[in-house]
Amino acid sequence: MKSAKLIVMYPVPTDLETFERRYAEEHVPMAVEKLAGKTRFVASLIKSNADQSAAQFHRIAEVYFPSISDVQACLSSPGGQETAAHAVEISSGGTPTFLISEVETFDF
Repeated sequence: MKSAKLIVMYPVPTDLETFERRYAEEHVPMAVEKLAGKTRFVASLIKSNADQSAAQFHRIAEVYFPSISDVQACLSSPGGQETAAHAVEISSGGTPTFLISEVETFDF
């Protein structure tokens, strides 16, 4: 069975300092505590597009799970719903984009 991940893409915030503080102090600890079934959490800070132009996203969070059904169960749980609502609340640049993906890993 292939693993899965929840991807949350945050638009560039209108208040960068407040977003970063709330993301680090509130949201990451909430995600770590309340997202049941996760196996890994990766938080990326986007610096630019590959061509060095301004990116439309500021942060991208990837939360890994054993399967898509585990992602869906997490998002349906009270902790998942609370964490998703908090992501929307702190995103001052607009509503974050939430994606679910199947993960294929290739070792070299």
